[in-house]
Amino acid sequence: MNFNLIPFVALWSVIALAVLGLLAWRKIVSSKEDDQLHVLDGATTDQVIVASKLDTIDKWGKILTVVAVVLGLLIAAAYVIENMGTRGL
Repeated sequence: MNFNLIPFVALWSVIALAVLGLLAWRKIVSSKEDDQLHVLDGATTDQVIVASKLDTIDKWGKILTVVAVVLGLLIAAAYVIENMGTRGL
């Protein structure tokens, strides 16, 4: 059975690039983060906004990372199963 894996590899590549893009975006956003804790003044609005952005980026980063890993494993399994059938193993 000939099964074309190219569209799935292309989809996986797009998802993997999205994960890398989120990583770069998180690095840029976190560079604006104030690491000092302002106890007496309370959290500034900038700190709250940056923390909210980082939480959102982290959430989507985790989701897309899991999707990329699962899809990559499924593609690898399909490749192995397809090649086992052609070699007669």
